[in-house]
Amino acid sequence: MELQSELHKASLFQNLELLANQVVEGFISGIHKSPFHGFSAEFAEHKIYNNGESTKHIDWKLFAKTDKLYTKRYEEETNLRCHIILDTSSSMYYPEVGALSLENLNKIGFGVLATAALMNILKKQRDAVGLSVYSDQYSFYSSEKSSERHHQMLLAKLSELSMDSKPAKQTETYTYLHQIAEKIKRRSLIVLFTDMFQASEDDGKLFDALQHLKYNKHEVILFHVLDKETEFSFDFENTPKRYLDVETGSHIDLYADSVRDAYKKAVKSYFDELRLKCAQYKIKYVEVDVKDSFSLIMNTFLVERQKFR
Repeated sequence: MELQSELHKASLFQNLELLANQVVEGFISGIHKSPFHGFSAEFAEHKIYNNGESTKHIDWKLFAKTDKLYTKRYEEETNLRCHIILDTSSSMYYPEVGALSLENLNKIGFGVLATAALMNILKKQRDAVGLSVYSDQYSFYSSEKSSERHHQMLLAKLSELSMDSKPAKQTETYTYLHQIAEKIKRRSLIVLFTDMFQASEDDGKLFDALQHLKYNKHEVILFHVLDKETEFSFDFENTPKRYLDVETGSHIDLYADSVRDAYKKAVKSYFDELRLKCAQYKIKYVEVDVKDSFSLIMNTFLVERQKFR
């Protein structure tokens, strides 16, 4: 799919415009004005002056134009480093869809569009963004940069991922999260898109890998991407069906009603443990449904970005 055209048609930018109004009115303080008010670069190096602060850095020329007090923020203070991690194992290509569109997304399509949207915000903020991609191997790494050439290269990579018709089968998420954590040396805001499904059942190793991402004082947002209707609620018709594990290739034939309650109990237990571990490690954990809008992604990112110091 053409990411740029899809993003321009997406409702998420309308949501950002609503967020902009809230920011201007003080609902969210301290976030740059540039990504919200027409993405103007005018305020890229300014913040609202707060009573009690030194008047040394007040921009009096800007005060003459706006009748509001802003202080200058220097580039090393304002620019943020963000590293986005995308799981591209076969389970992320569920459910099967025809042509990807905003109304017809699988998990990888949702993750790709969300990543591209965040990249647009970061670009307008002059922030540096990097990307890691893993499945059965750590297949792609690009360190954090803010150039236009870098941005276009990452978009091209994302487009390639969304169109992959033969994704890798299995993944050991914990293995690659450890490797990624080792690569990211400088303090960054880390954003992870994954369904948290893996071939093995060693949850302890997975939680250790999540904790590793917190090294070097990183802040981490985990977007747990799901098709909730089927993967959480197991909402299938009660007719005999074959259920295939897209990562291992194993299958089972059964009626949905015969296992639904036990399935939901097991999945809920796993999700609850995951949520608890993330809280313990101070990782922002957010469940997202591929059928929902992007507003939850945008809201979460902007709030967490504001907290990042």
